[in-house]
Amino acid sequence: MSKNGAELFVECLEIQGVDFIFGVPGEENQDFLFALEKSKIKFIPVRHEQGAAFIANVYGRLSGRVGVCLATLGPGATNLFTGVADAFLDKAPLLALTGQGSTERLHHESHQVIDVVAMFRPITKWNTSIHTTASIPEVVHKAIKIAEWEKPGATHIELPENVAGLTLDHDAQPLSRMNVILPTANSASITAAADLLEQAKKPLILAGNGSLRSRASTALIHFCEHHEIPVAHTFMGKGAIPASSLFSVGTVGLGFRDYISEAFEESDLILTVGYDIAEYDPKNWNIGLDKQIVHLDFTTAEVYQEYQPNVEVIGDIEESIALLEKAMEKRERPSWFKDIRSRIQKSIASYAISGEDKVTVPGVVQLVRDIFPDDAIVISDVGAHKMWIARNYDTECPSGCIISNGLASMGIALPGAIGAKMLYPDRHVIAIMGDGAALMNIQELETAKRLQLPITVIIVNDNNYGLIEWKQEREAGHSFGTRIGNPDFAALAQSFGFRGVCTPTAAECADELRKNRDNPQPLVIEAPVDTGFNDQLIKEIEQYFD
Repeated sequence: MSKNGAELFVECLEIQGVDFIFGVPGEENQDFLFALEKSKIKFIPVRHEQGAAFIANVYGRLSGRVGVCLATLGPGATNLFTGVADAFLDKAPLLALTGQGSTERLHHESHQVIDVVAMFRPITKWNTSIHTTASIPEVVHKAIKIAEWEKPGATHIELPENVAGLTLDHDAQPLSRMNVILPTANSASITAAADLLEQAKKPLILAGNGSLRSRASTALIHFCEHHEIPVAHTFMGKGAIPASSLFSVGTVGLGFRDYISEAFEESDLILTVGYDIAEYDPKNWNIGLDKQIVHLDFTTAEVYQEYQPNVEVIGDIEESIALLEKAMEKRERPSWFKDIRSRIQKSIASYAISGEDKVTVPGVVQLVRDIFPDDAIVISDVGAHKMWIARNYDTECPSGCIISNGLASMGIALPGAIGAKMLYPDRHVIAIMGDGAALMNIQELETAKRLQLPITVIIVNDNNYGLIEWKQEREAGHSFGTRIGNPDFAALAQSFGFRGVCTPTAAECADELRKNRDNPQPLVIEAPVDTGFNDQLIKEIEQYFD
């Protein structure tokens, strides 16, 4: 039986191990959708293309395998853009598929036709348009291989409608998936890095996003404990070692000096592990350019004035850590970071709430940490709450806290929670967002309900773009343009079929969280908050350093 281009395309996706495609149907991707109808790949229709891209983004980031999203041409493709760009900067493997008008009408102005390939080129590792069915197996294989290859990111394929519907006149077959073994680091670089670390008096490890992608957590834990070297995490590196480890000194990345800044100021050598400069600018931690730096990653370091490593260890991160541990002599080191860690933990604990206390953002973060198990997955949206989650949420496992900090796009948490729950149905998934981010993709509540996903959604509502107000107040002494109004979020959630509640006090919020821990169901909690605790943190830090 003859098949068309779309059916061959879907066969290629199957052989590459794709399980789900998230997207919005359109006229120009019709043949592709009918091909999916006969496929073992499950198509998940969503309510907005940005939601599809964010779901695929987080699915890819958590699994290490490509997440796939689908849109039609024109406005469908433009709606994908933000989620694809987020995957590109957050190093999440993602494949974006877009339809296009017939190639016979692309040479002139035409309905809904824009140059989507050119539009996506700056936010993808590789992209192309398919103009011949014979190239489909190679194009699909290449797009997925490049998306997943270190450092991972987004790729994009455009499939014009006439190519999708064209009956094949050849016997093209899908290309088999190949698992590529990452290279081993050069032995000379391992020796040089070991020598520098042995000579350092106060070495510090900065664990970035790549330390999670490489699944190197076990090796990193063993290394830091064996050689008694503390570990700081970037926002996206949270969970590389457990927060409960005596060698964890917390998360770095706030836009101001915090207790963890002392660790960087005192350290004489920084070992970066899977660190991406897009996560946190080195000019914020290599002040004075006086640090020796060892760069350990899959790829060479970006050229940057404040980030010029003395040694670069390039290769598989997990293997490089193990080789470095063996190359170093074990020695007793003073616990110079013990007091810093203690101050951080004391500060985090001070924001806990209980009983009739009014709900606060750091209080909610602490309730989630205290109530849900260590393997729960918290998906943070972007806003002032992200800073509190990054700083105060004690992550105990890799992938236990997902934060977008490359593009740092609002609207990722709810779609991201859908992707996380589909990948890990037996783990608790909690999406935390502000009111500003919530209404950017609130429509995906319908998707979650339709899929019967018992996710917990917490909306911390200050009727404000709180992070922007915080920054304006700090820099200009006043704010403008940040105040907004909101619907009744509990009632809105109920209209989507979720359980929706408003919890003004700590006791009410904790009660709802415990209920959903013990009997998970689709739940939205609206937690009314004010922004006062943002300033309280600033004052606390300033008072200490003064």
